[in-house]
Amino acid sequence: MTEPIRIDSLTVRYGRAEACTGLSLVVEPGIVYALLGRNGAGKSSLVRCLLGEQKPTSGTTLLFGRDSWTTRRTAMTRTGVTPEEPDAPPTMTARELSDFCRRVYPKWNDGAVAARLERFSVPPRAPFGKLSRGQKAQVMLALALGHSPELLILDDPTLGLDAVARRALYDEIVGELADRGTTIFLTTHDLSGFEGLVTRVGILKTGRLVLDEDIEALKSRFRRIRYTNRLTETRTAFGTELDAFDAANVKVRGWGIEAVVSNFDDAAFERFRTIDGVAEATAEALPLEDIFLAVAGDAKGRIA
Repeated sequence: MTEPIRIDSLTVRYGRAEACTGLSLVVEPGIVYALLGRNGAGKSSLVRCLLGEQKPTSGTTLLFGRDSWTTRRTAMTRTGVTPEEPDAPPTMTARELSDFCRRVYPKWNDGAVAARLERFSVPPRAPFGKLSRGQKAQVMLALALGHSPELLILDDPTLGLDAVARRALYDEIVGELADRGTTIFLTTHDLSGFEGLVTRVGILKTGRLVLDEDIEALKSRFRRIRYTNRLTETRTAFGTELDAFDAANVKVRGWGIEAVVSNFDDAAFERFRTIDGVAEATAEALPLEDIFLAVAGDAKGRIA
């Protein structure tokens, strides 16, 4: 089966600045792929190229095996999109937008769109320009799903949504996965909200894909290790006890040491616990947000 998304050696330049550099990734059918990155990491440039809205400087972006720049119109019949900034003619109502889309998509389902708008509590006859930021995003999602797409591309879909609206959006996405196994590619800052849905994660850092991994494998190798560290008769210096691990972030606390490691192994941890001077060592799994901070955060562990 052809992959819904394949990106090969994508490079995007703006003058001398590179937004994406030699970036390659594949999204297999039926998965939920989350592309993460700080602001300015290159996510928007990648999405524009993927949607055929921008021509890459070099490399290719393929939707269902075909170049998205030259065959965008065909690919969009199988793809639903929610943009980062909801955009539609401000005087058109949600119902009028659905009527317009019905003339464009041969498999359009007016009833499904109307049902979603009702679940979202979006007034179908209110002008788009009069809706709240969250309601506009919900209209975009309802329209994106109106032709039962095989691929759904969500560009930061929960931006500006309150807790109730975010929950409604998660429920719709879960429904799509359960009912049809729709492939989903999303960019997001809402890591905790999507963590339970995501099956594969990519992390961009200054235009490069520094991580591309199944989420279960990713979470199995990242751990937060805490321990106290003291001098003994046989141990007169610190600094080597974490050598067995690839420590992404190490902090000295008043009570001891806290480190985020990216190559955790149970056997190595048991050996670590026996090091002379290391005491009260514990290891805990990390949520996706903390893994992202360790990989893409700045020296102080912040996300821009």
